[in-house]
Amino acid sequence: MKAARSGRPALPSLWRDGDFRRLWAGQAASQLGAQAAQVVLPLIAVVTLDAGAAEVGVMRAVEQAPILLISLFAGAWVDRRRSRDVMVLADFGRALALAAVPAAYLLGLLGAPALLGVAFLVGVLSVFFDVAYQAFLVRLVRREQLTQGNSLLQGSRSAAQIGGPALGGVLVSLFSAPFSLVAAAFLFALSFLSIRRIRRPESVPRHAGQPPRIGRRIHEGLRLVVTDPSLRAVGLASAVFQFAFAALMTVYLLYLPRGLHLSGAAVGLTLAAMGPGAMLGSLLSARMPRRFGHGIVLVSSAILADGVMLCVPLLHGSTTATIPLLMAVNFLFGAFSQTVDVTVMTVRQAITPVLMQGRVVATINFVGMGLTPLGSLLGGCLADQWGLRTGLLLTAIGLSLSPLCMALSPLARLGKELPECSAIARNPRGDASHRFESLG
Repeated sequence: MKAARSGRPALPSLWRDGDFRRLWAGQAASQLGAQAAQVVLPLIAVVTLDAGAAEVGVMRAVEQAPILLISLFAGAWVDRRRSRDVMVLADFGRALALAAVPAAYLLGLLGAPALLGVAFLVGVLSVFFDVAYQAFLVRLVRREQLTQGNSLLQGSRSAAQIGGPALGGVLVSLFSAPFSLVAAAFLFALSFLSIRRIRRPESVPRHAGQPPRIGRRIHEGLRLVVTDPSLRAVGLASAVFQFAFAALMTVYLLYLPRGLHLSGAAVGLTLAAMGPGAMLGSLLSARMPRRFGHGIVLVSSAILADGVMLCVPLLHGSTTATIPLLMAVNFLFGAFSQTVDVTVMTVRQAITPVLMQGRVVATINFVGMGLTPLGSLLGGCLADQWGLRTGLLLTAIGLSLSPLCMALSPLARLGKELPECSAIARNPRGDASHRFESLG
């Protein structure tokens, strides 16, 4: 094995790991299918069922509701199962649900209740898949490979967030709206086939005695995030960011067309620049923490990502330079935000015991995403009461509180090596009732 310049042995590339390649390919196909379905389902409601704005709003809410309703349950449930099996079942279920839409349309049975039911079911299964693949990575690769693994998986997720909506729009334009879901169902089927081929035995926790009830397991996850200083900082920083970002985007989407008088195409072009930035951030996050230290990369990237948004309120009017400047701001925000996301995910996985991975990620997602509706309401109120420019400035300042949470926490002191589990994280219940079994 070749030696790295720092004197440490070079890590084997995950591209040589067949099981990881199958996970990566499956996750990429699954994320692309999920993003496409999020666009196509509301379009079916509009084009086929002649739905209005209110109905489309309900559809979007139904798609997002499972994040709040079942994230904690999903985390506790995934921790007691093989993550690979959870992902396979989630893919199979989503493929069937989406394939049922064109079938119902041909039979004359497609209506708003059926479409809402499919949207909710796909949302539920997506929550289980997202929790499971993050928990599975820790069981699949070596600890030293988590950064590279997260970089690749988050890179494919960013690519799906760019290409998925575009794919959905193209499919609807090429085919009758209900039949455009066949392509999304096909992507889930590909993911099912790829992940199902993973053969590496997976270690899952088993209790020596009677396993605790689901409520107790959810409480364990919540307690661990609250009591462990590093996990608490991750949860707090995530909650602050999601809350402020929801408020900022509410004002931002009003500020671009009304404050800067940009056309719809120009707005789409500037926002699209976040995608390539996120791809670059995924690449940077694979190397920077091991070179500069995880703490420095986390805090500095968060400061740069959130700080660059303070430039937006300084822009005036639709000048020649406005669009390039906005694209540069969004590109940098995407790059540094993705660097933070990948690095903090790797740190979180490293300090969380294997048997708690699902519950911790679900708890942090629940806390972070649970505040987004309130953030959106706050953004609208600030824009209404103080004006678009002032509202945007205030929400951008609020965004900077997230790196402050990390700077004042143990996360800022992390070095080049990944941290170990704390005593609290290793034994969140204060007993020795867990053991591990390898299941083929």
